[in-house]
Amino acid sequence: MATPSEETVHSLAYWQFLAGGLSGFIEIICFHPLDVVKTRMQIQGAHPFGGEVVYTCPLDAIVKIYRYEGLFSLWKGIVPPICVETPKRGGKFLMYESFKPYFQFGAPKPTPLTHAMAGSMAAILESFIVNPFEVVKITQQAHREKHLKTLSVVKYIIKHDGYGIKGLYRGITALVARNAVFHFGFFGFYNALKDIVPSPEDKTYNILRKIIIAGLASSLACVMSVTLDMAKCRIQGPQPVKGEVKYQWTISTIKTTFKEEGFRSLFKGLGAMILRVGPGGAMLLVTYEYLFEFLKSQHI
Repeated sequence: MATPSEETVHSLAYWQFLAGGLSGFIEIICFHPLDVVKTRMQIQGAHPFGGEVVYTCPLDAIVKIYRYEGLFSLWKGIVPPICVETPKRGGKFLMYESFKPYFQFGAPKPTPLTHAMAGSMAAILESFIVNPFEVVKITQQAHREKHLKTLSVVKYIIKHDGYGIKGLYRGITALVARNAVFHFGFFGFYNALKDIVPSPEDKTYNILRKIIIAGLASSLACVMSVTLDMAKCRIQGPQPVKGEVKYQWTISTIKTTFKEEGFRSLFKGLGAMILRVGPGGAMLLVTYEYLFEFLKSQHI
């Protein structure tokens, strides 16, 4: 028979997983169009092929995708995130909470460094689960002509490129690096700013405080990781010339992009990334915190 403390641990894990999954699902549905825009802008080269639509900014990309491909094209590639992101977000928050005690380094309570390290470790581990889904999602998002069915894309990649680092696991090093850097900044900045900005007694103002802090933390984390995210998208997406592998490894992709397109190209998609991840990250984290407290109080 489980002891009361064991039951409490199991309940906490269940609430953490459920709150993380639900908050992740809500965030994906609301902000996926901006993820499509970010991907399109990041894989866009300096010299587009003849007839290819060029995106000058996030708003321009949204308008052109809607005009030439239809409204639902803004949700291209949403099936892989729905399938994996919802349980993944639940698992990530569960791992994040589980890792925190290992990074307190003797402190009486978790510090911003504790949160940053725990978040980074959880994100690194999740990378190995989600990489195949990222490859499929980006392939769908990058395809402009028609909607590609998820299962068809999976079969095509496996048939032509296999399961390894040239197939479903291409770009894994870039994803690990991107996730580690982003989540280190995200959880670190969020908890550091929460400690600095006093908490008001009014619940409404406290929610607003958390949303602003989470949005700012997400935006700062985007700036830290956007170059790695750009490299990831170029490696995982369709290559510029069919049959030729131009982007394969993280560092070489960054070097090639810098050489051919200049310094600003290393930050391609930053605006769309901040628009997508800033409010998205705020919604995710704040929704998680309040759902977790609600589930815990209701003993669901």
